[in-house]
Amino acid sequence: YMGKAKVVLEPVGVIGIITPWNASYSQIAAKLASAIAAGCTVVIKPSELSAIQTQLLMESLDQADIPAGVINIINGTGDVVGAELTRHPDIAMISFTGSTHVGKIIRHGVIDTMKRLTLELGGKSPNIILDDADFNKAVPLAVKIAYGNSGQSCIAGSRLIVPRHRLEEVKRLAKAAVEAIKVGDPREKDTVIGPMVTGKQYNNVQRYIKLGMEEGAELVIGGEGHPEGLEQGYFVKPTVFANVTMDMTIAREEIFGPVLSILTYTTEEEAIEMANDTSYGLAAYISSSSLDKANQIASRISSGIVMINGAGPEMKAPFGGSKQSGIGREYGVYGLEECLEPKSITGYDLV
Repeated sequence: YMGKAKVVLEPVGVIGIITPWNASYSQIAAKLASAIAAGCTVVIKPSELSAIQTQLLMESLDQADIPAGVINIINGTGDVVGAELTRHPDIAMISFTGSTHVGKIIRHGVIDTMKRLTLELGGKSPNIILDDADFNKAVPLAVKIAYGNSGQSCIAGSRLIVPRHRLEEVKRLAKAAVEAIKVGDPREKDTVIGPMVTGKQYNNVQRYIKLGMEEGAELVIGGEGHPEGLEQGYFVKPTVFANVTMDMTIAREEIFGPVLSILTYTTEEEAIEMANDTSYGLAAYISSSSLDKANQIASRISSGIVMINGAGPEMKAPFGGSKQSGIGREYGVYGLEECLEPKSITGYDLV
């Protein structure tokens, strides 16, 4: 009860779930958890590029005896099936994870039916290493954060922001960390970086690497072409650029591949400004020997989530972005509330 009103939270209705190829199982599961808990049925349009993950998850749900009609799958491309879900009048809400470009198309597409909408979109996440951090730990960790899921991750810490006077140390540590990484068959346990998802994605990453070199960034390791011995397939050389400036394309656009850009600052204020100088706001990372200092910096970063000293996302806490990284939140209570419609009821007894 709120004042004289009874407030009821009702299921929003049928939810259209559209998920990307880079993490089908986790994206579907996260969205399903909130939808089912809220009492909503769903129609899922998974990516056509990661069908095995979706198949295994759906077989598991089938074995769990979920009632028929609660969870529905429609396969197809985004411009056909995704577009139909977006405009269909019987779909009450769209929950989408993917690129900012497609997210904008979906936002336009729901106007006529005024659907509810959650969008978890792209990122160009900053990773600030403060001068008091242990660089022997923080720099290899930064490489790991940038190269997670072969760099094909919306929360990849692709912009490493470090003190200018320690740049040479950072370059040395980053190069050593990359040299220790195995690129190859993802079915082998010691492989860290596998192939890009498609030839199109491989070519796109190559384009960004070439742009980085053309625009004057210093190539620390990696570069264009295939790694030695992996000439077949969509394998990319894990790449690190140094002396990157914020006017370079590789500092501003999401690459979605194993490419790390190192930028430098002279003051912490400059580091914060650099971190926020982006149209994205999904994730950010900070390394420091002082948790209090790191939290002070975190409070000034425009980002949906901030992770300190190697911490990962908390699945019970809200996940999502600011600016062009999205609208709304997933996970936990916040994700549940996105799938509920509040109704206020007031009334008096007749006399």
